[in-house]
Amino acid sequence: MKLFSFIPNAFTLLNLFFGCVAVVLGLSGNLEYLLLFVVLGLVCDFLDGFFARLLKVNSTLGVQLDSLSDLVSFGMTSSVVMFLLIQKSELVLDNTSNFISYLPYFAFLITIASSYRLAKFNLSLDQSSFIGLPTPANAILIVFIPFLFEQFNKTYYLENTYFLISIVIVSSYLLICNMKMFSFKLKSLKFNDNRLVFIFVSLSILLFIFFKVAAFPLTIILYLLFNLFRIKF
Repeated sequence: MKLFSFIPNAFTLLNLFFGCVAVVLGLSGNLEYLLLFVVLGLVCDFLDGFFARLLKVNSTLGVQLDSLSDLVSFGMTSSVVMFLLIQKSELVLDNTSNFISYLPYFAFLITIASSYRLAKFNLSLDQSSFIGLPTPANAILIVFIPFLFEQFNKTYYLENTYFLISIVIVSSYLLICNMKMFSFKLKSLKFNDNRLVFIFVSLSILLFIFFKVAAFPLTIILYLLFNLFRIKF
């Protein structure tokens, strides 16, 4: 039984490993493989929680490990993506001052905000909902951004330094804001008890049918809209 109890932590540590690989790949300029390993991290992040509930394993160590893994796999990787995009943006490439050349490092504000958000979540007594955008959701929003703009032939936005800086600021704010956001933990399998989740999932499936990979960040935007306008069903 002790062996089985380590299964959730094994997936958590695997998530951390995938996050480390994603960071290295990102710093090498390979955003496609970074994205792949972030997705693998997301799968492991889901499985550690799934097996923790299935095996009824609830440890303080597991909670801390999960947050530390998420900080690398989702917080750091998001910053690396934005760092590379800002580094290749027009203002930085055409810069004539040393100050402008340091602008890409502003991207690590996302990592800082992620660490604050995760620490705050660990100290929260009510974990039935989220306060602020979860770090995995924020990572989905950020690492898939290049594919979203490519899908709609709007890649010139990825060359706009001011636009990219704005994304960093908005992303960091969403992580640490006090907006209450619904969780995907099902109360039961009844539709009436989980209307919001089922409707959101149904709309997300439609987005994937029409937009494929670009649907990943669109689902996060949809999630934010649901919470922002307090949509009730």
